[in-house]
Amino acid sequence: MMSIYDAIVYEPIYNAIVFFADIFPGANFGIAIIATTILIKILFLSLSKKQIEMQKKMQEIQPKLKEIQRKNKDDKEKQAKELMEFYRVNKVNPFSGCLPLLVQIFFLITIYQIIIRISNNNFSIDSSILYSFVSNPGTLSHTFFGIADLAVPSALFAILAATGQYFQMKMLIKMQPKKPKEEKKESDEPDFASMMNKQMLYIGPILTLWIGFTFPAGLSLYWLVSTIFSIIQQRFILKKTPLEV
Repeated sequence: MMSIYDAIVYEPIYNAIVFFADIFPGANFGIAIIATTILIKILFLSLSKKQIEMQKKMQEIQPKLKEIQRKNKDDKEKQAKELMEFYRVNKVNPFSGCLPLLVQIFFLITIYQIIIRISNNNFSIDSSILYSFVSNPGTLSHTFFGIADLAVPSALFAILAATGQYFQMKMLIKMQPKKPKEEKKESDEPDFASMMNKQMLYIGPILTLWIGFTFPAGLSLYWLVSTIFSIIQQRFILKKTPLEV
């Protein structure tokens, strides 16, 4: 029996890759991955937009959150209750940023499975899972314009994807309002949010680099295109609605 995952995720993405490989000249696997990645990002545009707006709002309310934490630093139970009430009143979900990341990882795994399946089949398409309106282009070209073989790891794509991830994280960190010097002097508690952001600035790119050096280059290509799309989207949304501090 066909699993729900196959029916609503795996097969649609597989067919999208084959569809784009067929309509573009050369049946290039890389072009198909790029087009499919952009399609996925467009389909989840609304979700990504809400994530960015929520991150922006979280940064705007940071001073008030820190004030609640400072005022109740000796009563953690009261601190937690006031924080939850503050989130409720301001209609903020501190965990909302996790969903788009989980979606991203979910599709990353699916793209990986498709790359492995197609490469194990000598880059021939399995027509048994194609939709009736999707033509079979036959054998796909897995060399991306002579730059890289998408079936094996590529140092170039790994570095490009990691660099893109770094700049995306850098952009998110710049969304944070700067703490006044007076507040820095008065506060004797470590700024865990700032420390976490600084760690993620490097952990994300390092993880991306490891993936790029370990798994097929097609996966790094997907991650790179997805990151570039996200950077452009973030710049557009943040420029349209500048941070209020």
